[in-house]
Amino acid sequence: MNSSAPAVDAHSIDALLFDLGRVVLDIDFTRVLQVWSDHSGRTSEDIVSRFSRGDVYMRHERGEISDDAFFAHLRETLDIDLTPAQFLDGWNAIFVGEMPGIAELLPRAARCWPLYAFSNTNPAHVTHFSTRHAELLGQFRGVYLSSSIGMRKPDPESFDHVVAEIGVPAERILFFDDLIDNIDGARARGLQAVHVTSADTVADTLKALGI
Repeated sequence: MNSSAPAVDAHSIDALLFDLGRVVLDIDFTRVLQVWSDHSGRTSEDIVSRFSRGDVYMRHERGEISDDAFFAHLRETLDIDLTPAQFLDGWNAIFVGEMPGIAELLPRAARCWPLYAFSNTNPAHVTHFSTRHAELLGQFRGVYLSSSIGMRKPDPESFDHVVAEIGVPAERILFFDDLIDNIDGARARGLQAVHVTSADTVADTLKALGI
């Protein structure tokens, strides 16, 4: 059986924990590049060749620097002279919409287990998706965001923090994420974890659980 459809036992689960990007909300970074390209006149290829998910990016996701400070960093490193509003316009274009079928799956799952979310994200994105997808995110009893808790996946302390907040043993939490590093990090802290490799992974897993 492949990693997208693992053997899972409903009786071993007390809570479900979901990543947001590419699990609950569909995202596409090429949309960001296109908007910045349109604003700057530079090619998407040139912009992406200069973009780095390095230390400043990580600090932004931990809430250690502001959106404006991050955009100032991008202005320098990408060598595109955009206003903060233009950077924000592109930055939020990453959100495509909801993942197919997730709006029906979450309420069904919530009838059986409490649902929680844990995402690496930043203040600008939080402001955007919290409003745009308020109804969908309302299915979660708790939403743990890296920029709010000051920790990112897959750091061990981030999982320990979220497990403590949820209040059930780590081994009784089933976690869904699209990045294998986060799956490995969760399993190292005792969580059950499902690697989301397609739009069908969550549905297939819930079906295996009898949902």
